Amino acid sequence: MKFMTKSFLSLQTVVMAACLLSFAPAHAQESSKIAFVSTERIFREAAPAKAAQTKLEAEFAKRDRDLQDMAARLKAQSDKLDKDAAVLSDSDRAKRQRDLSDLDKEFQRKQREFREDLNQRRNEELSVVLERTNKVIRQIAEAEKYDIVFQEAVYASKRIDITDKVLKELAK
Repeated sequence: MKFMTKSFLSLQTVVMAACLLSFAPAHAQESSKIAFVSTERIFREAAPAKAAQTKLEAEFAKRDRDLQDMAARLKAQSDKLDKDAAVLSDSDRAKRQRDLSDLDKEFQRKQREFREDLNQRRNEELSVVLERTNKVIRQIAEAEKYDIVFQEAVYASKRIDITDKVLKELAK
């Protein structure tokens, strides 16, 4: 039984090797042209991505400042309550704690809304950048006769990385 399994595996190996060798000449005649583009670098370095980031910062600057001011007020009231707690009556302390709790809830709500709105706008802006990037990648791929262009890879050789070409085109 062991002998039969070993010879069957040997036969499978021989057949597989023969198949692979039969395809090798066809593959050698038709070599593929492959490229890679780092989407991360595009979002970090491309002129349209930087413009989008600047636009978002300007759009959300006032709300960010308002949140920072609210956080400072919250901290100041909390510190004042801690300092005055010993001399306050129970009813005054409870009222201040309620006010502080209400302000904290409002702050948390506004902070959550700010993050949600910022993420939504960032996604909108980045999708515009990605659309434009994909158009440029297609143009380069067609002009330079690439068979396939990858945007995500665990590893890509510098030899096939065309990110710099894409960045240059996006800067125009």
